[in-house]
Amino acid sequence: MDIASLSMSMAQNNVLQNVGTAVLSKAMESNEQMGANIAAMIDSAAMERSVNPSIGSNIDLRV
Repeated sequence: MDIASLSMSMAQNNVLQNVGTAVLSKAMESNEQMGANIAAMIDSAAMERSVNPSIGSNIDLRV
C-alpha cells in the first residue's frame, strides 16, 4: 500500500469518526431536552393535581 492511499484512508476514517461523534452529541442533546420536557410536564401535572385534586380521579364508562 502506498503512502497516498494510506493517507486518504486515514483521513476518511477521521472524518467518519468526527461525523459519528457529532451525531451522537446531537442525539444526547435531544435526549436531555426531552428529559427536561418530561420532567416539566410531570411537575405541571403535579401542580394541577394539588390545585384540583378531583380532576382525573373518576372515569365515567358506559358499555
